[in-house]
Amino acid sequence: MANPPLPDMVDVLDRTTGVDERPGLREFARLWLAWAPAARGQVAAEALALARPSLRPATVRAVGRTGRTITSGVASSLARDVRRRLDGGGRAPGASVRHVQEVVKLGGPTYVKLGQFISTARGLLPDEWVDAFAWCRDAVAPLPAGVAERIVEEAFGVPLDRVLRDFDPVPLGAASIAQVHAARLPDGTEVVVKVRRPGLRRQLERDLRAMAVAAAGGERVSRHARLANVTGFVELFATLLLEEIDFRFEAVTQVELALASEDAGHDFLILPRPVPSLVAEDVLVMTRVPGVPYTRAREAFPDQVDGERLLRLAITGVLEHTLAYGVFHGDLHAGNVFISPTGQFSIIDFGIAGRVDDEQRAALFTFLYGFAQNDTVVQLRGLQRFGAVPPGHDLTALARTIEDRLNAIDPSLLARDQPMSVTMLGQALGAVIRVLSESGFSLPKELVLFFKNLLYLNGFATTLARDTNLFDEIPPIFAYFVERYPDELASIIGGLETETGAGPAAR
Repeated sequence: MANPPLPDMVDVLDRTTGVDERPGLREFARLWLAWAPAARGQVAAEALALARPSLRPATVRAVGRTGRTITSGVASSLARDVRRRLDGGGRAPGASVRHVQEVVKLGGPTYVKLGQFISTARGLLPDEWVDAFAWCRDAVAPLPAGVAERIVEEAFGVPLDRVLRDFDPVPLGAASIAQVHAARLPDGTEVVVKVRRPGLRRQLERDLRAMAVAAAGGERVSRHARLANVTGFVELFATLLLEEIDFRFEAVTQVELALASEDAGHDFLILPRPVPSLVAEDVLVMTRVPGVPYTRAREAFPDQVDGERLLRLAITGVLEHTLAYGVFHGDLHAGNVFISPTGQFSIIDFGIAGRVDDEQRAALFTFLYGFAQNDTVVQLRGLQRFGAVPPGHDLTALARTIEDRLNAIDPSLLARDQPMSVTMLGQALGAVIRVLSESGFSLPKELVLFFKNLLYLNGFATTLARDTNLFDEIPPIFAYFVERYPDELASIIGGLETETGAGPAAR
């Protein structure tokens, strides 16, 4: 049975009006939507080439330069271990983590970005690693005075004051890839100007080539590296980075998610809009959205924060973007999710996004349906359809392994005889991911990003809705999707029943 198709974003563009808030945005959006698919394909090909180890001169030079950084970092960390042993302290736990920390600290923006990826992967990676790289989420030193202004002028070929007013030379924030500045358009609209660090693309390519060689070498000598599919991780990391540093992709994602939200009626979500004439590969000007990070929302707007309501809206929004429109924000950590003074969500930083096709959408729904039905085999069937479990693998045996792991963590995860917190959801999802990894399976990029978003809900709920029972949220959220998308869900569930031969709960 064919999967129901996802909507064409050009059709969504034609039936919505929100883009008309910015003059010219509709016409630019049509061009961007036509440009993006082939451009993403080109990025994927470039990422694959960079992630393949080779002995070309450029790669040898890259490995040489990066190798000196790695050698210096690991050597200094090892020296501290030796001194600790001589002092009678023995080898400290987590020494390998510290060695990698040294590499990240000395390696520059690419390695800091790697550390950020690790630091936001709680549940996907051991807590020891996540905690060790929390410092990578801190702001980095801003560009020297005048550099950001020069980059903007070079991107658009005109003096800064011809396109922007009140450009604040002090950035709102500075990170490893870019920094952002407050400004105004000539018509007075408040905007944020995102400026990429100069020379970043060349350094990124050099570092990725070196990572590819190191990963391949690691897999040759380490079974753990082979099971972890380190070379596959480098390819995933390269794809994410190459898309993130080209701000035109971010502009397209802003438009797509705005179209999806308007079409779905998400009046609880405020998204920035790109300014059509001020979008380039290394500069992005967008409208400014209100609010503060959700971690500060109770303090800033105590009368507007209804944690349980916001959590349900967050879950519904993430799922609807993904399952109904096939596109979702891929990095919903606390710094990117704001609460406005009116109790709405504002989302920023669309550099990382996920996109799923018809089959992947059906696979994700199958996984979530299996979770709602407390059926591990159905969950695995969804993951298999997505490509995370090889065809023909014994799903019943794999389910038994996962269930044994869940029972070892907390028997109520399977029995469901106790309220489920988002922390417990993170434990359950983490157990599934670790069993798949230990079995030698790798997760596709979009699945990693989707799982990360589910795990981000842990931090959100802990901050704003600690006492929420997720089991109580399943029926209303499921009822919402049944009411809004009855034909699509009936088709997917019907196909699942046909595959199992005895209904989705069959084991």
